Order: sequence, then structure tokens, then C-alpha cells
Amino acid sequence: MSRLVRDKVFLTVFRMAVPMLAGTFAMNMYNMVDTWFVSRLGTQALAAMSFTFPVVMFVSFVMRGVGTGAMTVVAHALGRQKHQAAARITTHAIFLASGISLILTGAGLLTFEPLFLRLGASGEVLDLARQYMTIWYWGLIFRVLHIMLADIIIGTGDSRTVSFLMVGGTLLNCVLDPVMIFGWGFFPRMGIRGAALATVIAELFVMAAAYYFVHRKYHLISFAAYSRRRMMASWYRILQIGSSAMVSSVLTPVSAAIVIRIVAGFGRSAVAAVGVAARIEMFAFMIPMTVGMSLVPFVAQNYGAKRFDRIRTVRRGAFIFALAFGFVSAGILLLIARPLGRLFSSDPAVVDVLVRYIYITCFGYGFLEVHRYATFCMTGIHRPMMATTLNAIRVLVLMIPMAFLGAKWFGLYGVFWGRLLTDLLAAGIGIIWSGKILKKMIPE
Repeated sequence: MSRLVRDKVFLTVFRMAVPMLAGTFAMNMYNMVDTWFVSRLGTQALAAMSFTFPVVMFVSFVMRGVGTGAMTVVAHALGRQKHQAAARITTHAIFLASGISLILTGAGLLTFEPLFLRLGASGEVLDLARQYMTIWYWGLIFRVLHIMLADIIIGTGDSRTVSFLMVGGTLLNCVLDPVMIFGWGFFPRMGIRGAALATVIAELFVMAAAYYFVHRKYHLISFAAYSRRRMMASWYRILQIGSSAMVSSVLTPVSAAIVIRIVAGFGRSAVAAVGVAARIEMFAFMIPMTVGMSLVPFVAQNYGAKRFDRIRTVRRGAFIFALAFGFVSAGILLLIARPLGRLFSSDPAVVDVLVRYIYITCFGYGFLEVHRYATFCMTGIHRPMMATTLNAIRVLVLMIPMAFLGAKWFGLYGVFWGRLLTDLLAAGIGIIWSGKILKKMIPE
């Protein structure tokens, strides 16, 4: 029997979350390091990176949705002690992810210019964004497969290995970034293209290592007794959960893209500031994210083992933790927002907007995590449409309308206040609705 359904609830989540802290920190550093090095190239390059952020998020979240579907189905099989079925599903998931990555690469290359023009990029900023995204798209398959394989490893309950992979990939990226961006040693100066190439190479190595662990350590890859019917059945189960998780995930970068488009109306300094702030925010979410990454496999395995009492317990504890940590993060960011801003830009206009963004939105961080935890619990008990609905309410009903109205009535800072109000309301809805769904779907 897996330790996810055997050991004490909070001890189990703690054991999964703590190793992931290093990995999550590393992944956030991944983005921060890229942004910092590119910021040395000037405000134009930094603005170009900001325009790429929602697109990179969109593609990554599409694959994170598929990965979540695979992880949930595999974890459910492991919870029922069906290892052979788990291996079959994992193998089928790799074929699925590879096919989707090729489709995304082609679509991304074909739609680059109209998409980025729609986002508000133009002139030199548009050209710099094209340089970055062209290389990024060609290396997309490595990112897709490493996300998929890492999610499956987490589904087994092993967060240490994933943390190791994430840290290794980040360290490699940190080494390659300055070499390729500025042309150190025998490498030519590549500018923003170097940041993209460094990312692709790092993700190639992470993907190869993740495949090794999934195949050799957990024996979750099997090409024996190939059956097209079984593969179609696996794809259906993965996409049944994954498509809903995908829609939920995609809503976040879609809203980010719309917000960036609104912010673009206030100038490039505003776009650069919001892009940097989004990366800084990821550090505030770092520890809560490690808990969130543990929730889906924990809930899925316990759902498969019919340990419903453990699901209720972990949900309550996760909500309390999210709120407490959110307030602590807000207090810290209030103190260090301006020094952080100066670290990423010498432009006073960029720093001022970034600081005001953090001052307003940081009070909603804990509430945003409560909302996310509610959706993770729904995904874990195989109710992905409920999770999608919660996310749709946050983005379509709250976030986007409030950003438009805030910008119209109060200018740039009104967009930031709209974000805060969205997080507060979404958390309340998530707590109430997830409680009712769990009570209805899981017997006492």
C-alpha cells in the first residue's frame, strides 16, 4: 500500500512538499534569472520578455493540464495497486504529449505575428519577441515531455526526484544564460535568442533524466503488448481529466494576456513592470505551490483507496495554511518591493509601477491559493469540470471584467485593485462550493 494512503495526513503532505520547495524555488529562479539577464539588454528586451510571458504560460499550462490528467489517472491506478495499468497509461501519455507538442509548435510558429500584434507588441519589441519565441517553439517538445514525466513522478509520491531534476535544470540554465546571451568564451553574443536557447538545452537534459527515472526507477514505461484500443482508452481517460484541467490552466494565461493588453495602453514601462512583477509573485507562491503540487496525487490516491476522511482533513488544513502563509508573504513583500524593483530595472517609471502593483495585490495572495487548492481537490476526486467551473468564474466572471472596469474608471492602478478584489471573491466561492461538492460526492 502506498504511503500516500497509509501515513499520517499532514506528515505525508509535508514529506512531499518540503523536497519540492528546492525544486519550486529553482523553477522560479529559472524565470527570474532569464528575466534578470535579459533586463541587462535594456527596457525594450525586457518588454519583449513580458509579452512572451502569457504565451509561454499558455503553452505550459496546456501541457500541465495534460500532465495533471496523466498524473491523476496513474495515481488512481497506483492507489488501487494496479502497477501494470499505471505503466501502460504512462507509456500512452508520452505518445499523447509528443503529438500535442508538435501541434503546438506548428500553431505557434504560424500565428506568432498576428498574436503578438494583438497583444500590443510592435517595432523592435515585436522583433525581439520573435527571436525569442522562434527558438522556444522549436524546443517545445523537450519542455512538454519533461512536464509530463515530472507530473507522473509526483503522482507516485516521489517529490524528491522531481526537485532534483528542477534544481539541476535551473543550475544548467543559470550557467548557459550569460554565456549565450552576452557571448562569453567561444560563444557568439546572441542577445535574447541566447536566453531561449539556454532554456531549450536545459529542458532537453531535464527531459532525458526524467525519462530515465520513470523507466528505470519506477518501471512505469512498457511497450509490450501494444494495443491501439487500449491506447485510445488511456488517452480518453487522460483527456477526460486533462482537458478540463487544461481549460482551467489555460484560463490563467488567457487572463494574463488580456491584462497585459490592457496594461499596454499605459505604455511600455507599465508592461515591463507588470511582467517583472508576475515573476516576483511566483516567489510569494513558491511554498504554497509545493503544497498544491502534493494535493492532486494525495487526493487521487486516497480517492482510489476510498480514504475519504483523509481528503476532508487535507482540504481543511490546506486552506488554513494558504491564508496564513499569504499574510506572511504580503508583509515581507511590503518591505522589500522597491529594492526588488531596482534589482530588475534602473528605469524609475518601471520601478514605481512594479512597487504599486505589489503593494495592492499582495494582500490577495493567500486567497488566490485557497481558490487553487479548492480546484486541486476537485481534480483529485475526478471532478475536473467542477475545477474548471471554479477557474472560469475567477477569470471570466471576475478577473477580466474587473480589469476592464478598473482601467476605465481608475486607470492603471484600477487594474491592480481589480485583481485584489478578484482573489478575495474567488477564495470565498472556492471554499463554499468545494465544501458542498465534497459533501455531496464523498459519503460520510
